Amino acid sequence: APEEEAPAPAERTAFRVASLKGPTTMGMVKLMSDSEAGSTLHDYTFNMYGTADEIVPLLVNGDVDVALVPCNLASVLYNKTQGAVQVAAINTLGVIYVVESGDTVQSVEDLRGKTIYSTGKGTTPEFALNYILTQNGIVPGTDVTIEFKSEATELAVLLSGGENAIAVLPQPYVTTVQMQNDKVRTALSLSEEWDKVSTDSGMVTGVLLVRKEFAEANKAAFDEFLGEYQASTAFTNDNIAEAAALIEGYGIVPKAAIAEAAIPACNIVYIDGDEMQTKVGGYLEVLFAANAQSVGGAIPNEDFYYKK
Repeated sequence: APEEEAPAPAERTAFRVASLKGPTTMGMVKLMSDSEAGSTLHDYTFNMYGTADEIVPLLVNGDVDVALVPCNLASVLYNKTQGAVQVAAINTLGVIYVVESGDTVQSVEDLRGKTIYSTGKGTTPEFALNYILTQNGIVPGTDVTIEFKSEATELAVLLSGGENAIAVLPQPYVTTVQMQNDKVRTALSLSEEWDKVSTDSGMVTGVLLVRKEFAEANKAAFDEFLGEYQASTAFTNDNIAEAAALIEGYGIVPKAAIAEAAIPACNIVYIDGDEMQTKVGGYLEVLFAANAQSVGGAIPNEDFYYKK
């Protein structure tokens, strides 16, 4: 049989990329920097936002082609747009941790009878914590008290209050708090605890979403973008100090030192294809069972998953 020819390089294409100020963008900083230097295969415009809500209308209206968003929001958007978006890769696994200013929590069972402070009522931290507690035979609200605060900064104050406090916090806040207060220890990783109770799903924080119309019209270019993006995530994990300087430079965290300490705990990955589908699908099933609205009322169909 004749050898297959290598695909011709894609025509240079303009991409409009939206992302969030946080761990989901930490893996993209090398690509952002290379793009500014003009050394990327395509023309990328990057805009970073404080909340996912700001990105939603941009995607819906076609003002953005690619977005890095929370996994459950990707499902909400798929349902809201009748399938106009696809998830192409997982970029962040679990970034949520149980921390305490004490030494009482070594396992999920140790949370029984305690008060836990958390942010994110009605979002991923609440669903993930409830799932892990329930799977360990602990009934939220009965066997454990969960008090929600609106800001991670409020939890930092509670943790530094002297008496033993237990909180659920995302990175890079965990690192920020620990740098200000060396008595705060990481007790549990919700990602690891999730893996212990679920074999067919993973805790997925962030995903890369693309407008289906854009991906179909520019498939070769989009596949090349994914390749460059994958290399960028590897750079962040392999060159932590350099990546941390870029992360500070782009204003994702205020200090490179925080980023440098946080990167190893941010679970920055690039997972696509079947493994992505298994992990995302399983995770959305868990969220759907907890609260159907958290995924937009329905589990997405097969066409939600972009395959190279």
